[in-house]
Amino acid sequence: MPPHPRTPLPRLAFGGDYNPEQWPEEVWREDVRLMREAGVTMVSVGVFSWALLEPEPGVHDFGWLDRLLDLLHTHGVRVALATPTVAPPAWFYRAHPEALPVTADGVRYAFGSRGAICHSSTAYRAAAADITTRLGERYGAHPALALWHVHNEYGVPVSACYCDSCAAHFRRWIEAAHGTVDALNEAWGTAFWGQRYTSFEQIDPPRRTPGAVNPAQALDHRRFADATMRENFVSERDILHRLSPGVPVTTNFMTALSQCDTVDYWAWGREVDLVTNDHYLITDGRRTHVNLAMAADLTRSVAGGAPWLLLEHSTSGVNWQPRNPAKAPGEMARNSLAHVARGSEGAMFFQWRQSRRGAEKFHSAMLPHGGTATRIWREVVRLGSDIAALAETAGTRTEADAAVVWDWQSAWAQGLGGHPTVDHDPVERADAFYEALYDSHLTVDFAHPEADLTRYPLAVVPASYLMTEAAGRNLRRYVEGGGTLVVSYFSGIVDEHDAVHPGPVPGALRDVLGLTVEEFSPLLPGRTVRLDGPGGATWTADVWTEAVVPDTARTVWTYADGLTAGHPAVTRNRLGAGTAWYVSTRLGATDLAALLRTVRADAGLPAPAALPRDVEVVRRSGDGGTYLFAVNHTGSDATVPLDAPGTELLTATPVTGHLTVPAGAVRVVRLPPDA
Repeated sequence: MPPHPRTPLPRLAFGGDYNPEQWPEEVWREDVRLMREAGVTMVSVGVFSWALLEPEPGVHDFGWLDRLLDLLHTHGVRVALATPTVAPPAWFYRAHPEALPVTADGVRYAFGSRGAICHSSTAYRAAAADITTRLGERYGAHPALALWHVHNEYGVPVSACYCDSCAAHFRRWIEAAHGTVDALNEAWGTAFWGQRYTSFEQIDPPRRTPGAVNPAQALDHRRFADATMRENFVSERDILHRLSPGVPVTTNFMTALSQCDTVDYWAWGREVDLVTNDHYLITDGRRTHVNLAMAADLTRSVAGGAPWLLLEHSTSGVNWQPRNPAKAPGEMARNSLAHVARGSEGAMFFQWRQSRRGAEKFHSAMLPHGGTATRIWREVVRLGSDIAALAETAGTRTEADAAVVWDWQSAWAQGLGGHPTVDHDPVERADAFYEALYDSHLTVDFAHPEADLTRYPLAVVPASYLMTEAAGRNLRRYVEGGGTLVVSYFSGIVDEHDAVHPGPVPGALRDVLGLTVEEFSPLLPGRTVRLDGPGGATWTADVWTEAVVPDTARTVWTYADGLTAGHPAVTRNRLGAGTAWYVSTRLGATDLAALLRTVRADAGLPAPAALPRDVEVVRRSGDGGTYLFAVNHTGSDATVPLDAPGTELLTATPVTGHLTVPAGAVRVVRLPPDA
């Protein structure tokens, strides 16, 4: 359970990171005037301000922050006040160079960026607790304070450290986790390659070695690094809970699977009072709005379905990708409101005023270099008005149709090497299955493999290589109780210690799928296989095949060529009141979509709505009512059918029968509570 009940904000938030220390104080009054014009309700302050707040050890200057918070309060702008512990000052590192992290190669990072922290450093922990305490004592009851924002993007850019302090801390952590050296030897399989230990003191982090390191050791070190960062967050959180009771405490996540792979957000979600997230479009040629929807759904799921907050995204282009295109007119608002549709209590940006100096001076902002005579500024002002028009949606919850089972620790294990092919990517499979569900106009929750899935008629398990016995039993109960399960290849293979489950694979899922796999047979680059299916239909697959041997499962599609020719490729197993499907190869988007249409019918879900591709329709509901969000990512106007008459909130017009959503626009309809 979280430390406090999930804490909603009193209103939808609109604003961004505010870094007034980059500007003369005379600019601040212009800032707050423009914030009022844009409809800004909240700004994040102080994320990188430690060197200003404590310019010398033990010497503090809070005067500028006092004046700033008072000014913001006077103008009706609330504050998410950060602890600046992501960026200790230069003097701190000069006094404590051991607080800089060390790579697995033994190279110590230098000062000059951000997030360069050894989270095991006792000096860092003491200094972070001290500055957090001083901020809590001084501002814990300030009337502008809406939210505490601890640190910044834990795990970015460094999560793990391999220094001697971390080695000692790691030994303590693994002793607590395993109890005895004998238990650790069993869990890590140290009989292989003669790695057996007789004392915890003999164990180091998985530093650079001539060959592959023990994967179980490396997996535990990933867990240790994540847990150590979380310990530091909890320390700061508890200080703020004590000094500032009633004010929620958060830290900004980065749940998008392609943006941060070092944090187990299921564990972190239990520790914050309000889940917040940063999301930036990855402009790699794919449909960026699908990844946005996926990240928003994942963030909401980490929040347990409760409302959450988009704490950072961009008004236009970023600066840290190889190529950083600007957002098209209207795209900023569409991105923002798509997050709101999927549960965010507003839309915040990095940052308010675009920087003139530093590494992010070409990162877009709410107030660009060009000032108020820009398209971006005009769109910001319009978005502020739209967010205000949606005030009544606050506190409602997004309704989901299906679940995707996801486990960050399983993804970690799949990245450790020594597997049948380097071409298999668990994030790619999660993306592919999510996109197929998105294109069939299903709203998705994500779930941990051991979570209760009974409320979902359909659950998808993409590439869950690591799966505990408890998770396997949970998925079996789900199917026996009437659920429809779809499992992709290389799932259920190893336990929590990266040891292959006893007996034939897929060990943890063998019974629920009603089959065994004799052999993995990955394909070489560029090679494909043909699959034969019902009615003479054919599909094409690549990357992976398996020699599947059905037991109670029925073969639906068969490998037609390759080494696995004649073996089942896709199977269906009836178990209790439900059905489990297995996909033993990598299907392309078209064929995967076709399979999920069949599975959807199996699950008793209605046929997809008659909507154009890239028009998403999502519902939020609660005591305040039911709200239908329609987001049109296409270049043509779209028509969305309505089950009941309602009122469109952004244009304040009544609608009945259907809703017209202009090209590239968003519409939000208040429906009757029972609609």
